[in-house]
Amino acid sequence: MQWLRTIVRETVGLFVDDGSFAIVIVAWLGFSGVVLPHVTASVGWRCGILFSGLGLILFESSLRHARRRRGT
Repeated sequence: MQWLRTIVRETVGLFVDDGSFAIVIVAWLGFSGVVLPHVTASVGWRCGILFSGLGLILFESSLRHARRRRGT
């Protein structure tokens, strides 16, 4: 049974390197899926908001990773 757990862990590790990064992305997508359809802006603005949020999440994750690598 240990081999099955190892296979699952390695398979998930192929797609999810940083668990908190993945959780924040899923939370942002869920929030956006609920809130953005009710925003009265055009579709282009709603897409821009979704994209900007994902970009900020990526930026924050990159900064966190860089700080960890430098040891500060």
